This record gives sequence, C-alpha cells and structure tokens, in this order.
Amino acid sequence: MVSVFGNDRTRTCAGPSRRELLRVGSLALGGLSLPGLLATKAQASDKASAIRDKAVVMLFLVGGPPQIETFDPKENVPDNIRSCTGEVQTKLSGVKFGGNFSKMGERADRLAVVRSFGSGDGGHNQLPVITGRSPMKSPMAALVARARGAMNPKTGVPTNTVIVPEAIRPDLKLNTPTGPFQLDYVLKNYVPAGGVGRAYDAFIPMGADSLLKSLQLQMAQSDFDDRKSLLGKLDSFQRALDKTGETAGIDAFQRQAADVLVKGIADAFDVTKEDPKTAAKYDTGHLFRMEDYHKDGKHYNKLVNQSRVTNLLGKQMLLARRLVERGAGFVTVLDSCWDFHADGNNPGCPQGMAVLGPQLDHAVAAFLDDLKDRGLEDKVLLIITGEMGRSPSKGKNGGTGHHADITPLVLAGGGLKMGQVVGRSDKTGSKPATPAYRPEHLLATVLQTVFDAPAVRTNPALLPAEVANLVNTGTPIAELF
Repeated sequence: MVSVFGNDRTRTCAGPSRRELLRVGSLALGGLSLPGLLATKAQASDKASAIRDKAVVMLFLVGGPPQIETFDPKENVPDNIRSCTGEVQTKLSGVKFGGNFSKMGERADRLAVVRSFGSGDGGHNQLPVITGRSPMKSPMAALVARARGAMNPKTGVPTNTVIVPEAIRPDLKLNTPTGPFQLDYVLKNYVPAGGVGRAYDAFIPMGADSLLKSLQLQMAQSDFDDRKSLLGKLDSFQRALDKTGETAGIDAFQRQAADVLVKGIADAFDVTKEDPKTAAKYDTGHLFRMEDYHKDGKHYNKLVNQSRVTNLLGKQMLLARRLVERGAGFVTVLDSCWDFHADGNNPGCPQGMAVLGPQLDHAVAAFLDDLKDRGLEDKVLLIITGEMGRSPSKGKNGGTGHHADITPLVLAGGGLKMGQVVGRSDKTGSKPATPAYRPEHLLATVLQTVFDAPAVRTNPALLPAEVANLVNTGTPIAELF
C-alpha cells in the first residue's frame, strides 16, 4: 500500500472537510493541483536569475531559551548568573558555550553565534522573530514561498513546512500544556502566511487526526505501475475537490501529477526510509525517556508545560534534511518547552537544561555533519533561535523570567561567514554591549541568502514586489557577508 506520507496502515479518505480539500488544492502537495504546478514552473523560469539554490532550516526553541546556559555563558559573575550547566571550550579560541553543548563546541568553526541579537519582545510572541517584523506580518518562510512558489515544481515537496513531533510519531498523544505550547496554538500561529496569502501557508504534517488524513492517496503498489488505474484514482480525488466548487479541473495534467507522485514525495516525508546508520546518528531517543516528563511520569511533578517535551528532535532534524535535499525552501522545526520559570507549570533552568540541552546539542551536531557529508553545507542555512531570551539572574530553584533584549541566535552554513562570534552582550548578558541586531536584520540576512540581492536591485521585477522591496531595503547582519 502506498500513501502520500508513506504510512502503510490502510485508511480511507472518505468525507474530508471542505477546508482540508481546499488546503490540498492550495498547497498542491504531490502535484495534485497541476494548474498550480505549471504556474510554479513558469514563475521559476522567470525568476531563475534571482533565486539561489539555497534553503533555510529554522530550529525554533519555543519558550525562550536562556542565553547564559546556551551560547553566551558569563564568568566572574555572581552564582545566580553563572551558567548552571558550567561552560565548555569551543573550537574557537577564547569562545565558550554552556556546559550542555560540547558537540556544537567542537563544530564552532562551522557556526556563527550572534551575541547582540534580541527579539525586542518579552512575551511568548513568535511573530517578531519568524516574520522579521515584515510589514505584511508574513513569516520568512511564507515570503520565500511567495517568491519560489508553494511547492517545488520538480519534486512536489512544499516550499514552506513546519515540523512538530507528531510528524515523526503520528500516534503521539500529548497532554495539554498552557498557551503558546499547545498544538492548537502552533496551528493557528505558525502556519498562516499573513499578507502574502493563504496559498503560501505552511504545511504541517501531523498524523491521522489532521490534514494528513486527507492527503493520503491510498492504492496498491501495482496501481502505480498501472497508469490507467492511477489516473482513475486521481479522477476520484479530483471529483472530491470539485465538490467544493473552488478548484478547476486538472484532466490535462493528470499524467504529470502521477509522475510527481512516483518521483517520491511520499519518501521525502518518511524518515523510516532513511539509511539506518544515518538515522542512528540523528536519534535522540536514548538521551531521556520523554514519558517520564509527561502526565503521571516520574519527573512530571504537575509541570504541565512539560507535556510537549519530546526526545524526537533528532528525527525532526532528519526530516528537515530530507525535505531540503528534495527541494523544500524553508523548513521550521519546533522544539518545546524552553520556558524555565520554576513555577507551577515549568521547571527551572537546571532541570530544563538537563533535558533539552543535550538533545539540542546532539541533534544539531548530527545535522551539521550530515549536511557536510552530503555537500549541502553551503546550500542550507541553519538558524537556531527562539521568541525571546531569559533573565540572566536566576531566582528560587533556578527560575528565570522573560527577557526581550538578548535572544540566543546561532547560524550555520548557507555560504555565509562561519567560525565567528558576532557582537557581544554586557557583563551579565542583559543587553547588547555592541550595536544590537533585531528580527528585521535576521529577515534581511535570510532574504539576501536565498535571493540574489544585486540582481534584484538591478531588476526588482525578478521577484514579487513585496519580496523585492524587502530584499532591496533590508539591512542584514553585516559580519555574515
């Protein structure tokens, strides 16, 4: 049995909702909406001189990762400010990371750490960072999709994808945390494309109870070999779309749709198809038992926001690599819950970092090595950040508050200048001690990485007007270029 997501369990697609079917049509996943596919191809041809062969993976640490414990530890400061995990020397002379990050430290020559970056927002509001405060309130990923098209015209892989743990474990059932850590919040706030239009919404594979159910084109392998049978299946899918009254016929392009499916879009989303040796290098499941931090687990302690803590980050990053390798333009990986208040809902820094820090270190190191081994190091720009940082001073039980002025930011690859620390914070990591970089600088950095800025300045018509304007007016993080 073959399905769009490589899940071999037999399911039916009977009765998909009108909203789900429209999402299928707008996303054009697998080439099933071929008018969109051909439009994408035409656009790609026109814009070829402005679009670089680059992709972005943004690893977003939801909750507000602490700058002191991660990539800007401080020495000669009071104990309540010093990193509770200690420090490790990196490959860069005189540069230390928090004690959890020995593997990333060994690869620091492939990293750029920006120590003067801040989101400017002290709440659990991801929009300033993921949008770069663009006037359209569109995530960077949606802006890239607006220029490149909603899908890769050769592979059918979505340009803009958000990866949550449920993409790895469709059967995963997590308890309900608070506010921004809820899955429903993720769906409502990380998926929408803002002002560029819903056609560029993120695709978010999650499992049987989501849109994924409507994307499964169930058929036996032999049906792929029998073109007549395959086209019949596509006919049935099209009739379901037609019932919405909002999509045009695709009869003339069904053969092309079949070709896109056969090329392996299912495999792109199926990490079980990965080489076992590679998958083992990414795997973070051995680092801790996530069930211990969920409801009724031995480390749960009624801290409800631990409900979305998983040990699946390594496989999420593996899926990200599979997607960018197959033509995705921007993949956002979400990891929760970096919220270390030491209150009734959250652990303190010592407890939280002991769980999430080593996993981040392992997953990123595996990703960097894999990109290098595959010759993708300069093609893929990795960004690690969150919606804010945390107060340097720790309170009772290592608790920290929200902090807007300094937010951890690490970049790797993309053909940018690595092996450096950009800017610095003050003695306590409270505010920038050099000119501050903000989300708008990160946005300009991304756009000037994935697009040819000199070409766009010469001919803005190479890109959609709203994207070209941002490319031409933005100021990137200068030291990276």
